Amino acid sequence: MIGVIDVGGGLRGAYGAGVLDRCLHEGIHFHYGIGVSAGSANLANYFADQPGRCYSFYCDYAFRKQYMSVQNLIEKHSYIDMDYVYSTLSDEDGEYPLDYDTILKSRANLTVVATNALNGLPVYFSNEDMSRNHYDIFKASCSVPVINRAYEVNGIPCYDGGMSDPIPFEKAFDDGCDYVIVILTRPADYYRSPKKDHLIAEILRHEYPMAASAMTSRAEIYNRQLRAAHDLEEEGKLLIVAPDNIEGMSTLSKDRDAIRDLYAKGYEDGSRTIPFVQKIAANPQNGL
Repeated sequence: MIGVIDVGGGLRGAYGAGVLDRCLHEGIHFHYGIGVSAGSANLANYFADQPGRCYSFYCDYAFRKQYMSVQNLIEKHSYIDMDYVYSTLSDEDGEYPLDYDTILKSRANLTVVATNALNGLPVYFSNEDMSRNHYDIFKASCSVPVINRAYEVNGIPCYDGGMSDPIPFEKAFDDGCDYVIVILTRPADYYRSPKKDHLIAEILRHEYPMAASAMTSRAEIYNRQLRAAHDLEEEGKLLIVAPDNIEGMSTLSKDRDAIRDLYAKGYEDGSRTIPFVQKIAANPQNGL
């Protein structure tokens, strides 16, 4: 089984949306996906077979004040209104509904990574943790600490999955994947600095001390996982798809042209998945 991982990255997630839309247009259908933060929403859209939908969210809806704004932060204690994104817009009576029926028909194994704010450990949600018009697992996975409040799912306050398991290929292999495609939203040679993470941790420490500890370890975990991913790529077990540059984009950069360029770059780079999948499928020992 080939699994696909989308690590997200706020509005940089437009790159991953482009990669996955290219896979849909090329008829590449994965049966396992694991998403972190915005990557989880990209994968839900992929399994819903709705190419172009995420593009609308990144390039149109994200510029609405209801989506993300200082006003949201003041009034709702969250810069990004997750309920607006994953309920108001995405429910069956929303402006651009997620095709939940198609996700069910796909029989895909979708895993969504969040971070338990109480103990700082990763939480892995599955298809069974969501239902029609109830997409709280995406809200939890996308809740960046400090700019967003923790989002509660099944009684657990959660933050962004990238805090605790930023490149979750180990989880994918544990779940039965033989090969994995990892979609990054920064260049493949980018290694994180812990400086900003420590600043965020200090703000978090009063309310969620264990989440703060997880934040201080994020760069170390990301860098270790990235090095391991490169090693697995050399072995032929994993493919990294990453942009050569990110157009100056940070997690919440509202630069429409840069977002469009990242999506286009992702769509182009998505072609790299084709020979990887074909090579695996051509080997009868893989049973694919």
